[in-house]
Amino acid sequence: MLRLEGVDAGYGQRRCLDQISLEVRAGEVVALLGANGAGKTTTLMAISGLIRPWRGAIEFEGRPLIGQSPVEVVARGISHVPEGRRILPRLTVDENLELGAYLRPRDACRSDLERMRALFPVLGERRRQLAGTLSGGEQQMLAIARGLMAKPKLLLLDEPSLGLAPKLVRAVFETIRRLNQDGLTILLVEQNAYLALRIAHRGYVLEAGRVVLTDTASNLAQNPQVKSAYLGG
Repeated sequence: MLRLEGVDAGYGQRRCLDQISLEVRAGEVVALLGANGAGKTTTLMAISGLIRPWRGAIEFEGRPLIGQSPVEVVARGISHVPEGRRILPRLTVDENLELGAYLRPRDACRSDLERMRALFPVLGERRRQLAGTLSGGEQQMLAIARGLMAKPKLLLLDEPSLGLAPKLVRAVFETIRRLNQDGLTILLVEQNAYLALRIAHRGYVLEAGRVVLTDTASNLAQNPQVKSAYLGG
Protein backbone atom coordinates (compact mmCIF):
# COMPACT_ATOMS: atom_id res chain seq x y z
CA MET A 1 0.00 0.00 0.00
CA LEU A 2 2.68 2.52 1.10
CA ARG A 3 6.35 2.29 0.19
CA LEU A 4 9.29 4.58 0.94
CA GLU A 5 12.55 3.85 -0.82
CA GLY A 6 15.83 5.65 -0.12
CA VAL A 7 14.16 8.83 1.14
CA ASP A 8 16.35 11.75 2.25
CA ALA A 9 14.66 14.81 3.76
CA GLY A 10 15.30 17.68 6.12
CA TYR A 11 14.86 21.36 6.84
CA GLY A 12 17.20 23.89 5.30
CA GLN A 13 20.65 22.34 5.47
CA ARG A 14 19.72 19.94 8.29
CA ARG A 15 19.24 16.32 7.19
CA CYS A 16 16.59 14.49 9.23
CA LEU A 17 16.01 11.39 7.09
CA ASP A 18 18.90 9.44 5.63
CA GLN A 19 17.98 6.78 3.05
CA ILE A 20 14.76 5.78 4.80
CA SER A 21 13.08 2.71 3.32
CA LEU A 22 9.93 1.14 4.75
CA GLU A 23 6.58 -0.27 3.74
CA VAL A 24 3.08 -0.47 5.16
CA ARG A 25 0.83 -3.20 3.81
CA ALA A 26 -2.93 -2.95 3.58
CA GLY A 27 -4.63 -3.85 6.87
CA GLU A 28 -1.53 -3.46 9.04
CA VAL A 29 -0.64 -1.36 12.02
CA VAL A 30 3.03 -0.47 11.63
CA ALA A 31 4.84 1.21 14.54
CA LEU A 32 7.64 3.71 13.99
CA LEU A 33 9.86 3.85 17.08
CA GLY A 34 12.81 5.98 18.05
CA ALA A 35 14.07 8.69 20.41
CA ASN A 36 13.17 12.35 20.01
CA GLY A 37 14.84 13.69 16.89
CA ALA A 38 15.15 10.27 15.24
CA GLY A 39 13.09 11.38 12.23
CA LYS A 40 9.70 9.85 13.01
CA THR A 41 7.60 13.00 12.60
CA THR A 42 9.61 14.04 9.54
CA THR A 43 8.76 10.69 7.95
CA LEU A 44 5.04 11.32 8.40
CA MET A 45 5.37 14.87 7.08
CA ALA A 46 7.17 13.61 3.97
CA ILE A 47 4.38 11.11 3.33
CA SER A 48 1.59 13.66 3.79
CA GLY A 49 3.21 16.30 1.58
CA LEU A 50 4.02 18.79 4.34
CA ILE A 51 7.68 18.66 3.34
CA ARG A 52 9.22 17.58 0.04
CA PRO A 53 11.96 14.93 0.23
CA TRP A 54 15.34 15.77 -1.30
CA ARG A 55 15.55 12.40 -3.03
CA GLY A 56 14.09 8.93 -3.02
CA ALA A 57 10.60 7.58 -3.78
CA ILE A 58 7.31 7.50 -1.89
CA GLU A 59 4.47 5.50 -3.45
CA PHE A 60 0.93 4.91 -2.29
CA GLU A 61 -1.05 2.15 -3.98
CA GLY A 62 1.65 1.96 -6.64
CA ARG A 63 1.53 5.65 -7.58
CA PRO A 64 4.04 8.39 -6.66
CA LEU A 65 3.27 10.78 -3.79
CA ILE A 66 6.28 13.10 -3.96
CA GLY A 67 5.34 16.42 -5.50
CA GLN A 68 1.70 16.24 -4.49
CA SER A 69 0.23 18.85 -2.16
CA PRO A 70 -1.21 17.88 1.25
CA VAL A 71 -4.70 18.36 -0.20
CA GLU A 72 -3.91 15.96 -3.03
CA VAL A 73 -2.48 13.45 -0.56
CA VAL A 74 -5.71 13.57 1.48
CA ALA A 75 -7.70 13.10 -1.73
CA ARG A 76 -5.62 9.99 -2.45
CA GLY A 77 -6.76 8.47 0.87
CA ILE A 78 -4.18 9.43 3.50
CA SER A 79 -5.08 11.31 6.69
CA HIS A 80 -2.45 12.71 9.04
CA VAL A 81 -3.27 13.25 12.73
CA PRO A 82 -0.33 15.40 13.86
CA GLU A 83 1.44 15.54 17.19
CA GLY A 84 -0.19 18.05 19.51
CA ARG A 85 -3.72 17.46 18.13
CA ARG A 86 -3.95 20.80 16.26
CA ILE A 87 -7.70 21.08 16.74
CA LEU A 88 -9.30 24.50 16.18
CA PRO A 89 -10.15 25.62 19.72
CA ARG A 90 -12.66 28.35 18.84
CA LEU A 91 -14.78 26.07 16.69
CA THR A 92 -17.24 23.54 18.08
CA VAL A 93 -16.64 19.81 18.09
CA ASP A 94 -18.96 19.31 15.12
CA GLU A 95 -17.35 22.18 13.19
CA ASN A 96 -13.91 20.58 13.68
CA LEU A 97 -15.28 17.27 12.42
CA GLU A 98 -16.89 18.86 9.39
CA LEU A 99 -13.57 20.47 8.46
CA GLY A 100 -12.03 17.01 8.37
CA ALA A 101 -14.36 16.22 5.47
CA TYR A 102 -13.74 19.43 3.54
CA LEU A 103 -12.96 17.54 0.31
CA ARG A 104 -16.24 15.64 0.39
CA PRO A 105 -19.82 16.70 -0.42
CA ARG A 106 -21.50 18.08 2.68
CA ASP A 107 -24.49 15.74 2.44
CA ALA A 108 -22.17 12.72 2.35
CA CYS A 109 -20.74 13.64 5.75
CA ARG A 110 -23.89 13.39 7.84
CA SER A 111 -23.70 9.63 8.27
CA ASP A 112 -19.99 9.93 9.08
CA LEU A 113 -20.73 12.48 11.81
CA GLU A 114 -23.07 9.94 13.36
CA ARG A 115 -20.40 7.26 13.03
CA MET A 116 -17.86 9.46 14.86
CA ARG A 117 -20.36 10.11 17.64
CA ALA A 118 -20.89 6.37 17.99
CA LEU A 119 -17.16 5.66 17.93
CA PHE A 120 -16.40 8.50 20.37
CA PRO A 121 -19.58 8.99 22.49
CA VAL A 122 -18.06 11.93 24.37
CA LEU A 123 -17.88 13.88 21.11
CA GLY A 124 -21.58 13.39 20.59
CA GLU A 125 -22.26 14.65 24.10
CA ARG A 126 -20.13 17.74 23.45
CA ARG A 127 -20.97 18.33 19.80
CA ARG A 128 -21.80 22.02 20.31
CA GLN A 129 -19.02 22.66 22.82
CA LEU A 130 -15.97 24.69 21.81
CA ALA A 131 -13.12 22.31 21.11
CA GLY A 132 -10.69 24.34 23.20
CA THR A 133 -12.69 23.58 26.35
CA LEU A 134 -12.33 19.81 25.99
CA SER A 135 -9.91 17.81 28.13
CA GLY A 136 -6.65 16.59 26.63
CA GLY A 137 -8.03 13.11 26.06
CA GLU A 138 -11.19 14.45 24.47
CA GLN A 139 -9.14 16.68 22.18
CA GLN A 140 -7.07 13.68 21.08
CA MET A 141 -10.23 11.75 20.28
CA LEU A 142 -11.49 14.75 18.32
CA ALA A 143 -8.22 14.94 16.37
CA ILE A 144 -8.46 11.24 15.42
CA ALA A 145 -12.15 11.56 14.54
CA ARG A 146 -11.44 14.61 12.38
CA GLY A 147 -8.83 12.58 10.49
CA LEU A 148 -11.33 9.78 9.97
CA MET A 149 -13.88 12.16 8.47
CA ALA A 150 -11.82 12.19 5.25
CA LYS A 151 -12.58 8.45 4.87
CA PRO A 152 -8.87 7.51 4.68
CA LYS A 153 -7.40 4.22 3.54
CA LEU A 154 -4.24 4.99 5.55
CA LEU A 155 -4.14 6.89 8.85
CA LEU A 156 -0.89 8.50 10.02
CA LEU A 157 -0.91 8.92 13.81
CA ASP A 158 1.79 11.01 15.48
CA GLU A 159 2.16 10.50 19.25
CA PRO A 160 -1.53 9.95 20.09
CA SER A 161 -0.78 9.25 23.77
CA LEU A 162 1.34 12.36 24.35
CA GLY A 163 0.33 14.19 27.54
CA LEU A 164 -2.54 11.86 28.42
CA ALA A 165 -3.27 10.14 31.72
CA PRO A 166 -2.76 6.34 31.67
CA LYS A 167 -6.51 5.60 31.65
CA LEU A 168 -7.03 7.83 28.61
CA VAL A 169 -3.99 6.33 26.86
CA ARG A 170 -5.58 2.89 27.16
CA ALA A 171 -8.86 4.23 25.75
CA VAL A 172 -7.10 5.83 22.78
CA PHE A 173 -5.16 2.64 22.01
CA GLU A 174 -8.30 0.53 22.23
CA THR A 175 -9.87 2.86 19.67
CA ILE A 176 -6.83 2.45 17.38
CA ARG A 177 -7.13 -1.31 17.72
CA ARG A 178 -10.83 -1.23 16.79
CA LEU A 179 -10.19 0.99 13.78
CA ASN A 180 -7.62 -1.50 12.50
CA GLN A 181 -9.97 -4.42 13.12
CA ASP A 182 -12.49 -2.59 10.95
CA GLY A 183 -9.93 -2.59 8.12
CA LEU A 184 -8.10 0.73 8.48
CA THR A 185 -4.34 0.68 7.79
CA ILE A 186 -2.31 2.69 10.32
CA LEU A 187 1.25 4.02 10.51
CA LEU A 188 1.82 4.85 14.18
CA VAL A 189 4.49 7.07 15.71
CA GLU A 190 4.32 6.58 19.45
CA GLN A 191 6.52 7.30 22.48
CA ASN A 192 4.93 4.45 24.44
CA ALA A 193 6.75 1.64 22.66
CA TYR A 194 5.19 -1.01 24.88
CA LEU A 195 1.63 -0.15 23.87
CA ALA A 196 2.59 0.52 20.25
CA LEU A 197 4.12 -2.94 19.86
CA ARG A 198 1.13 -4.57 21.53
CA ILE A 199 -1.23 -3.39 18.78
CA ALA A 200 1.20 -3.29 15.82
CA HIS A 201 1.88 -6.06 13.35
CA ARG A 202 5.38 -4.86 12.47
CA GLY A 203 7.72 -2.07 13.45
CA TYR A 204 10.72 0.00 12.43
CA VAL A 205 13.28 1.56 14.76
CA LEU A 206 14.85 4.85 13.67
CA GLU A 207 18.09 6.36 14.95
CA ALA A 208 19.49 9.64 13.61
CA GLY A 209 17.26 9.48 10.54
CA ARG A 210 18.10 5.90 9.59
CA VAL A 211 16.19 2.64 9.92
CA VAL A 212 18.40 0.50 12.17
CA LEU A 213 16.01 -2.34 12.90
CA THR A 214 12.79 -3.81 11.50
CA ASP A 215 10.89 -6.93 12.50
CA THR A 216 7.50 -8.19 13.60
CA ALA A 217 6.12 -6.35 16.62
CA SER A 218 6.36 -9.45 18.80
CA ASN A 219 10.01 -9.95 17.90
CA LEU A 220 10.84 -6.30 18.49
CA ALA A 221 9.20 -6.47 21.91
CA GLN A 222 11.61 -9.29 22.82
CA ASN A 223 14.68 -7.75 21.18
CA PRO A 224 17.28 -6.87 23.88
CA GLN A 225 18.25 -3.64 22.10
CA VAL A 226 14.64 -2.47 21.90
CA LYS A 227 13.87 -3.59 25.45
CA SER A 228 16.85 -1.67 26.80
CA ALA A 229 16.24 1.54 24.83
CA TYR A 230 12.44 1.79 24.75
CA LEU A 231 10.80 -0.74 27.07
CA GLY A 232 12.76 -0.14 30.25
CA GLY A 233 14.03 -3.69 30.38
